[in-house]
Amino acid sequence: MIEPSDDRVPVRLAAADTARPDEALLVEGTAAVPWGRPLARFVPLPGVFGHAPGCTCCTPRGPVAEALGRLFLARARGEVAFFGSVVAVTATAAGEAAVRAALAEDQVSAGRFRLA
Repeated sequence: MIEPSDDRVPVRLAAADTARPDEALLVEGTAAVPWGRPLARFVPLPGVFGHAPGCTCCTPRGPVAEALGRLFLARARGEVAFFGSVVAVTATAAGEAAVRAALAEDQVSAGRFRLA
């Protein structure tokens, strides 16, 4: 159970049509989604989920972590409507694995977002 004091943005895996008006969308690929809400897209890369061991200066972040970062910054800058949670819309098992791995392994993403 998540403690009430957890202020990270919840991310849930679901279909785009289940998203509430106050939720952003994190979408794998180019699937059509409802217009007018905060949106970031990603394409999973084989074996690239988050930070690998090594220097964080030299290790690229995975595509999901980058997409979540774009969403977070757009919200912080007021470039998109404020959202209280994110719906991750995945089309493949690799996409779902990439979302789960980014939330578990990427320190920046895990500090801002949590799996709901």
